[in-house]
Amino acid sequence: MKKFALAGNPNCGKTTLFNSLTGSTAHVGNWPGVTVDKREGIYKKLAEPISIIDLPGIYSLSPYTPEEVIARKYILDEKPDCVINIVDATNLERNLYLSTQIMEIDVPVVIALNMMDALEKAGDRIDEKELEKRLGLPVIKISALKEQGLEELMSRAFEASGKERKGQTVLEDSALKHLISDVRIALAGQGVENPLFHAVKLVEGDELEVAAHKETLPMIEEFKKTFEDDVFGTDFEALIADGRYKYIAGHFSPVLKKKNKEKFVESRSDKADKVLTHRIWGIPIFLVVLFAIFHLTFSENFLYLGSIFGLPSLEEAGLLTAEGDPINYGVKWLSCIYDGAVYSPGVILNNIWNEMIVGELFGLIQGAVESSGMSSWAVGLINNGIIDGIGAVLSFLPWILTLFLLFSILEDSGYMARIAFILDKMFRKFGLSGRAFMPMIMGFGCSVPAMVNTRTLADEKERTATIRVIPFFSCGAKLPILTAVAGAIVAYFGLGNADLITYGMYLLGIVTAILAVLLMRSTTLKGETPPFIMELPAYHAPQFKNLMLHLWDKAKHFFKKAFTIILASTIVIWVLTHFSFNWRFLADEEINESIMAGISQLVQPIFTPLGFGSQLGEYGWVFVVGAIAGLIAKENVIATFSTLGACLAAVAGLDISGLDIAAESGVDAVQAMIEATGIGVPGLLAYIAFNMTTIPCFAAVATAKAELNGKSRFNWTLLFWLVTSYIAAAAVYTVGSWPWCVVLWLAALAGAIAFIVIRGRKNVKRA
Repeated sequence: MKKFALAGNPNCGKTTLFNSLTGSTAHVGNWPGVTVDKREGIYKKLAEPISIIDLPGIYSLSPYTPEEVIARKYILDEKPDCVINIVDATNLERNLYLSTQIMEIDVPVVIALNMMDALEKAGDRIDEKELEKRLGLPVIKISALKEQGLEELMSRAFEASGKERKGQTVLEDSALKHLISDVRIALAGQGVENPLFHAVKLVEGDELEVAAHKETLPMIEEFKKTFEDDVFGTDFEALIADGRYKYIAGHFSPVLKKKNKEKFVESRSDKADKVLTHRIWGIPIFLVVLFAIFHLTFSENFLYLGSIFGLPSLEEAGLLTAEGDPINYGVKWLSCIYDGAVYSPGVILNNIWNEMIVGELFGLIQGAVESSGMSSWAVGLINNGIIDGIGAVLSFLPWILTLFLLFSILEDSGYMARIAFILDKMFRKFGLSGRAFMPMIMGFGCSVPAMVNTRTLADEKERTATIRVIPFFSCGAKLPILTAVAGAIVAYFGLGNADLITYGMYLLGIVTAILAVLLMRSTTLKGETPPFIMELPAYHAPQFKNLMLHLWDKAKHFFKKAFTIILASTIVIWVLTHFSFNWRFLADEEINESIMAGISQLVQPIFTPLGFGSQLGEYGWVFVVGAIAGLIAKENVIATFSTLGACLAAVAGLDISGLDIAAESGVDAVQAMIEATGIGVPGLLAYIAFNMTTIPCFAAVATAKAELNGKSRFNWTLLFWLVTSYIAAAAVYTVGSWPWCVVLWLAALAGAIAFIVIRGRKNVKRA
């Protein structure tokens, strides 16, 4: 099978093109020996299937970043049949700098002029035929976002892949022309493949080439003795870069015809950035955007329309029976959308999924199990252990996907890149670059790829600090914990608003992460702040197809985990809570005699300062079990709540037998636990804070161990997670229980901030 590699600058539309070409065939792995994502897929619309490899976004083929090394090694060593170089047509000169380096390799190359729709909308045009003639390479105009020109691109690339091509350079007019030629001849004589590319890089002083071709270095050193440029001296790297840009400006740029040659025209992205990246309003706007995301996902009073207009509930409208059920099937559908207020899109999807799909399906299965004649313990295991446990986890899938979709829209639109830019300016003086915030923000999706993405950080200490705080950016797996506990607080205590509580807990995680990483970079992990160079992409509407592919991948991962790790965990937890140490089967009311109770009660006192320890009495250990189960997979917390909640409902005398698989299943379970233990709102909020900031799931822990250099650094990371979560939860509980404690915590925080500021000023003075 032929292999085509996609190469281009960051934000040139390369990933969009990859998704458009490969669709559902795309899969993600790791590059050999390097844990940076490797994306591959199949294009099936030619005479034969083509393997498409999406190389990391790079600005050059110099070994300055892991991404550049990966892309360079792949093209040189793996020898793809064709390199499709994606060029952002709206930034032609800057993007062609990479093209001039790829041209020097003996590989077929095709230039894809992307974002032509945006260029032509601005009134500009590119003569692609003239550019093709001057480059000596096929040039095709495309729009990856609108999927225009893709068939022609792949057809030309397939045609080019059947022809041998020798590298060419644009440095023919450079003062180093003869030196490059001599070095190329010398390397070719040594049997080196791609001699032109290696010759140019060796003349530049490229560290990889210097290490590989030491015997040829004397030729370059001798030349330096006889050469001195008026501007660059003997800095050959700068001289070659200057030569590339001069050639691009003189030979390639004329093919671009601008509508307004003299007058600078401010783009829509420029106008938007004046507001969204404002030095004062940038962060407050981000917080508002973040709240809007949670409101769209969790609010049961969308845009607060119910409060504003005083809308009647279904009961007030006479649409419910005396038992509180909808009077007909149509009203049941209506109840998924409205009940005294219009629900947010996330809540509507969640209600439909649970009431009309999962609830109906699992209800039928549970009914069949109950009438099967199985023994009581088997019925309990299947219905209350497995089905209720898995159902409780699945019940949160719409919320998880809604939240993931909204964050994906922010990322694909180009807004998340602006947040990294804003934070870079704010925190650079404290030893933290904006590049570190990119993997942190990825943590909202999943900690595992976010930790892997820290490979892009050059400074090892900054990388360690970033890995440690990524779990504080709550991933989708923690979302059920937040929504179930927040929903129970609202339902049981009639306090607050579920979306506001969830939003506040997310902010707590973000603030904890920022304070922790700044403290580490000012003390144990202080070091030089590496430069952060990032091209802000133009704002654009995300591609629907790409968003759906992201959601499909997320859903597949969720289902896989639900029916493997979580299924096994629910079975184990149900067995341990329904059998005594002598393996006697226990009724729900006898839960305190179970194996799980005996083990958990031993560690229960440790959590007393956090509000869910000894003060909760004999059943307080149930919260400890949930937190420990979450170490395997955070979704296990809700599955555990479902099993324990069914037992505690019987203990508390609640009028339910087990838990229904419905939109509020997690909330019902927590309410049963509240009733049986007497835990208060401060303890519940502290429980959320602890689970958000403590040791993440096993997969994230394994990833952290692989990414951190040294056993000692990994062990300190585990301790950091435990201590930080303990402090964060203790602060929430004590302030919630005794408000005057806020003075003590603020004093401690002020002391920490003062220390950070003093250290930051010292760093600035040294710089």
